[in-house]
Order: sequence, then structure tokens, then C-alpha cells
Amino acid sequence: MSDIAREYRAAREGVALFDRSSLGKVTVTGRDRQAFLQGMLTSEVKALQPGQGAPAAFLDAHGKVKALLVVYATADRVLIELPAAMTEKTLETLDHFLISEKAYFEAADDAFAILGLQGSSSRGLLEQLSGSAIDLAPYAHGELAVGDVPVRVINRPEGPGPGFHCWVAADQAEALRAALVGAGATPAGPETLNILRVEAGQPWYPHDVDDSVILPETRLESLVSYTKGCYIGQETVARVKYRGHVNRALSGLVVDGERVPETGARLTAEGKDIGRVTSAVRSIALGRPIALGYVRREHFEPGTALTVADAAGEQPARVVALPFVQG
Repeated sequence: MSDIAREYRAAREGVALFDRSSLGKVTVTGRDRQAFLQGMLTSEVKALQPGQGAPAAFLDAHGKVKALLVVYATADRVLIELPAAMTEKTLETLDHFLISEKAYFEAADDAFAILGLQGSSSRGLLEQLSGSAIDLAPYAHGELAVGDVPVRVINRPEGPGPGFHCWVAADQAEALRAALVGAGATPAGPETLNILRVEAGQPWYPHDVDDSVILPETRLESLVSYTKGCYIGQETVARVKYRGHVNRALSGLVVDGERVPETGARLTAEGKDIGRVTSAVRSIALGRPIALGYVRREHFEPGTALTVADAAGEQPARVVALPFVQG
């Protein structure tokens, strides 16, 4: 069995351990922290209670996506998880909007490590090590001692099936890792995680989403509150929702061939360019190549036949509903 196959099996049937410490991390303090973020981000932030969290997008005034992130509320601060290498750029942009609000942002990339657990036994392993029952809603979190290490455990699946993120002080990361591996977690690498998240239909920034697309084109409607009031980019998002449509959108593709398409591969139909591939992997669950990509509106319907064209040639493909693989 190859390393990837072994890691994938652990992530589906047992526990796989991923180092997610490269993700950006920010702490926000001050009495106006949630009110300020409420006006910046697409999701409902102000109403989050300590122990709750929510995914969100940060847009520009035209609705284009500056970052995908997750917000976690605690009793005295907000924690923000960002794409890798996006911390400083995002904080600089947010700083332009701070006027008199009492909200203080601090980069915490080096202060915390994040260890991700994915797999059907991940909850049981954390409960075994902490001696505590873990019953968390999606993106909810709580502080536990895991193998005697203080950890913030977050319900944060990154593939089909259950998963958690463990935020831990950077100097305690190795002790936590040793405890998790000692309890049966299988260390796994980024290639395995990439397969899992594509199978789950989860776009990553900047792989599948960047500032060239408006949020409605990503189909990430779950990141949007349509009742919260104003936020940056709201006009574009609301206009598409209530009065229009997008001309392209992120879609799932199953390739009817053996070769994994290149990133950026062209999607064609009847000889015309109708999109591009943003991420592609060989699905272990399906035993064939799958991809995420932007497809023009006329070809959204699941089952629509397309052609994937890259430097190595052409392969037939078809549009499918996401996710590719259920939990």
C-alpha cells in the first residue's frame, strides 16, 4: 500500500494527523472587535457567542474575494484563521477601515500551531486523550487538556467525514503531536489532504478562489448572511442573489480518463472555451481523476459533457454535483 493510500485510509476509517500550522492566524481584542468584523465580513459575526465560530469571506467593494477565513469567538477575543501567507496582507487591508473602533489586530502566525485530525475515529481519540466528551456544532470550539497539553479543539472537517483543528501554543505543538500519534493517529501529508478536500468539494484560497472572482461565482453561499446588514461587497452579492445571475461558477468535474488534468487546463464544449480547471486530483474513493473548475452558466447542469484540454492532450469529462464524496 502506498503512503498516500495508507494516509487516506486512516483519514476515512481511523485518524489522520495533518500539520496545518502554515494557515494564517490572527487575534483580535477590544470591545468593538465583533462589531467591526460584522461590517467587514460576509457572515454573521456580531452574534457569535464564546465557543462559536463561522466561516466567512472578506470582499472588496466589487464583491471580489480578498480572502476566505474562519472566525472563532472566545470570551475576551476573536481568533481568525486565514489562508497561508495571507496574514499581513489581510491585516493591512483591514487597518484601512479602522477609524475609531476599539479593535486591535495582532498577527499570531508564530504564536500558535494547528494540528488537524480527520477521520471517523478522530472524536474518539480526542475524547480518550482529554477524558472529556466532545459535542461541538460545526466550527464550535472549546478548551481541553489533550495529553496534558492545553488545546482549543474546533469542529473543522476538511474532507468527507468528521475532523477537528487543534490550536495549541507553538512551544507545545510537539508534545501534542506526540500524544496524538501515541494514541493512534497516522501522520499524513499535504497531498492526501488535498485529495480529501477536493473529494469534499471544498475550494481553497488562492487555488480555487482568488480576487479575480466575485463571491457568488464560488457557490459559497453558506458564507453569507442576507439579514445581517451592510458589509463590504454586499451590493454585488445581493444583486446577484435577488436580481441576476452569474455567468460562470465553480463546479465539480469527473474526468472520463486516467490522467489528472493540469491546473489551469481549458474546459471546452462544442469547440468553444467555457472554463478552466482550478484543482485536480485522482480520487481514491472514486478511482478516477476529479477536478474543481469554473464553468460557464450554460453548462452548469450535472451530467453535461465537456472536454478537458491541457498540454498532454484532451480528455472527456462531465459536470457533477458537489461534493464528489459524502461523509
